[in-house]
Amino acid sequence: MKEYQRLLSAGFLLGVTHRKVTAMFQQHLRSYEITPEQWSVLFHIIHEEGVIQKRIAELTYKDKPSITRILHQLEQKGFIKRQADEQDRRSLRIYSTEMGQKLISETEEIERGLIEDMQNGIGKQKYHELMQSLMALNDYLSISKSEDEV
Repeated sequence: MKEYQRLLSAGFLLGVTHRKVTAMFQQHLRSYEITPEQWSVLFHIIHEEGVIQKRIAELTYKDKPSITRILHQLEQKGFIKRQADEQDRRSLRIYSTEMGQKLISETEEIERGLIEDMQNGIGKQKYHELMQSLMALNDYLSISKSEDEV
């Protein structure tokens, strides 16, 4: 390992790696006219139909203004629809449209292919270990943040 590589922080490396993976995914999604950010939100909506905006923010780790913007974009493209909650008219439920479902169905294989490519690059065992480590770190940071807010 080169000396300068040892000096890089985990946060920096996570950011660089995230940007590279996102760029690869974006390149594959370009012809579908959807960004990885929009794809992720639509994916969660399809797997939890009738979800509220707050829950989407929790699932995607995005703030409410970002989710509002993404939902507007997805609605403009015809991938989702918003409907007033029958019990609470102030709350909107988010549903995928047939067009949104078709897009995810056609593009899920792209995501699986990227995961497979990463597994081939570092090995399935190392990939599994990486995922376990990232989940543990994310859980730790979520707990630390919660404690800081108290």
